[in-house]
Amino acid sequence: MTKRFGFTLAEVLITLGIIGVVAAMTMPTLMNSTNGAQYKTAYKKALSVLSQAVVLNVALDDYDMSQATETSAAKATDGSSASLYNLFNNRMNVVKTATTGTGWTASNNAKIKFAQASNYTLFFNDGIVFSFKNNDGNCTEGNATTTEDKCYGVIDVNGEKNPNKEVKCDSGTSADTCTVSNPTDIYPVVMYDQTILPATRAGEAVLYGAGN
Repeated sequence: MTKRFGFTLAEVLITLGIIGVVAAMTMPTLMNSTNGAQYKTAYKKALSVLSQAVVLNVALDDYDMSQATETSAAKATDGSSASLYNLFNNRMNVVKTATTGTGWTASNNAKIKFAQASNYTLFFNDGIVFSFKNNDGNCTEGNATTTEDKCYGVIDVNGEKNPNKEVKCDSGTSADTCTVSNPTDIYPVVMYDQTILPATRAGEAVLYGAGN
């Protein structure tokens, strides 16, 4: 007689059960890591394209953020006035704009904690949303003759989709100690002259690689 060797049904079921438990424990971590990497990439892209829009506007319309002066809604959005709204709306692929009630509120910096109803919000064709105060202008770092007057905004790399959480440091608060192991989707930024940079230590950590 020929002997045949194999697994019993019970052994197969036990093995599959163990694999299922391990998968259930590891999948959330893997998903969070994947999402975090996507948010980080989208954030870097957003900063890059916003900065390029400013440079392009200087070349075409001869003004940067320090020269964006129009603050009234009628003039700021007429398409030709020197305003932050027109600068970004004219130079980027904007699919929708909103002027009340749709901007995000950042919480960890008094300079960027602005009411949602006082924002201009631009929705780009890649899903990124950019929101800033509707009366901002003359955004400059300042010099010997000009007083510093930086402006602030918020980038949401996946628009109205969740988690809608501002990026935070896992630990540490200084530029050298802040680490972000799992980036989220909302990033405050500071704007002046022809420069757009992270406005928080956590944003800097995501952009420059600390903790990743």
